Amino acid sequence: MSLQGKVSKSEFNRYMVRLELQADFFAGVWAHHAQKMMAIMEQGDLEEALNAASAVGDDRIQKQTQGHVVPDAFTHGTAEQRKRWFYKGYTSGDIDQGDTFGAKRL
Repeated sequence: MSLQGKVSKSEFNRYMVRLELQADFFAGVWAHHAQKMMAIMEQGDLEEALNAASAVGDDRIQKQTQGHVVPDAFTHGTAEQRKRWFYKGYTSGDIDQGDTFGAKRL
């Protein structure tokens, strides 16, 4: 069932942010286990991944493209949120810690 059209645009966007942050978390969990099983990461890779997550935060993109930030228009989360959720997934490796829909603090 689709929420789009059943809730306001800003409420729909808030759901999208939670979904995207969950994807960032899962990417971190994947990196955790890939590193543990295959040692695929080199020095600096984690920092690069965190910088990449941060670089695509809605706040940074809006500031660069519009010159100002509109939080109700966010669909992926802030730079800090994206970085934090990826890092949480990476450090925990525990898929059960990624409930962005139940989290009080995104």
